[in-house]
Amino acid sequence: MDVADRQNVPKTKRRLTAADWTAAALDALAAGGLTAVAVEPLATRLGTTKGSFYWHFSGRDALLAAALEHWERIDTEDVITLVAAEPDAGRRLHALLAGAIGGWPHRIGSVELALLPSAGHPLVAPVLARATRRRLDYLTDQFSELGFDRDAAGRRALLAYTAYLGHAHLAHATPELTPPRADLPGYVQEVIAVLTSR
Repeated sequence: MDVADRQNVPKTKRRLTAADWTAAALDALAAGGLTAVAVEPLATRLGTTKGSFYWHFSGRDALLAAALEHWERIDTEDVITLVAAEPDAGRRLHALLAGAIGGWPHRIGSVELALLPSAGHPLVAPVLARATRRRLDYLTDQFSELGFDRDAAGRRALLAYTAYLGHAHLAHATPELTPPRADLPGYVQEVIAVLTSR
């Protein structure tokens, strides 16, 4: 076979996995909410057919459940695992807030904001509630370790979490009103100073 013949041989496409579909669904969810998770547009984006989808998933709800589970793992459990390696509670708290407010390069906050209008959806509600509870419990533990009693630690955890959600909303809706990237370290320090003041 000469060079011209080899150029006309169709390239073998990589076989898509359930993880490929799940990642594409999560990207769609972050960009357009629950309604953006639709099989045909995802198949087009992935350069495949609906048949590939049905090889891995029984239907849209199964894909949505997989995407939500993946989101819960990477944006909650993996983040907690990452910061838990730091032995000091104050530094863990700083790492959490710095990362959530602007230090991590991926879509922290964008999926959560996209899920809020569908918070009552039967697939979304339990995952959103579980992730929120896990995050608040972890934050409460950090404030407790800093010496606050459990009630005060819980209130400060709630304030920290609402600061994160408020910042995510502001960065999404009016990014020009958020601190410039160069000012983020100082901004995070001020947020932590407020949250940990006695």
